[in-house]
Amino acid sequence: MKKVLLSWSSGKDSAWVLHQLQQDPAIEVVALVTSFNQEARRVAMHAERRELVEAQAEAAGLPLWAVDLPWPCTNAGYEERMSALWQRAVKEGIQAVAFGDLFLEDIRAYRLRQLAPYPLEPLFPAWGIPTAKLARDMISSGIRARLTCVDPRQIPRELAGREFDAALLNDLPATADPCGENGEFHTFVHEAPCFQHPIPTTPGITVERDGFLFFDLTP
Repeated sequence: MKKVLLSWSSGKDSAWVLHQLQQDPAIEVVALVTSFNQEARRVAMHAERRELVEAQAEAAGLPLWAVDLPWPCTNAGYEERMSALWQRAVKEGIQAVAFGDLFLEDIRAYRLRQLAPYPLEPLFPAWGIPTAKLARDMISSGIRARLTCVDPRQIPRELAGREFDAALLNDLPATADPCGENGEFHTFVHEAPCFQHPIPTTPGITVERDGFLFFDLTP
């Protein structure tokens, strides 16, 4: 079996990729990797609490490889820490790294450049799937998620905190990508077919920072 490390954002795309990979008898997902703002103890990009991501990993039955980033963190500092992670993966016999990217070519190219110096195969299981179909397939598979970060310049601010479901898809503007791939929104998955049990969460307050709305969830 091919040993695979999965880049884990805490959102629906990562959960979908894990669900897909676990159905492939030739693949063994051995760990999840997430970068955290070490000062805030939150996911570096999505801002979910570290405790919630640890709960996701426990529910998935997989170890969490945390990449702790200082704040602020330069791109050089980020790449230095990721390089150490890729070296660890190679030493532990991991053969591939999977990502939940959907269609952004510049992000994919960056991933490829990151992994180029290492004998690690990049995998993009969700790449190129029409996102209108993908969003509904995610929902029908049993993935349950909340919008925890919203860009009010792209979608209505009142969608912060909403469940990612068919009703939400109907309420998105026609200009918005159904999966939020252009940064319209980010999600936190609290239930999924790849989890052994749901993740208990308590809705908190919504905070506006740097032009984005963050809907806080607590364990």
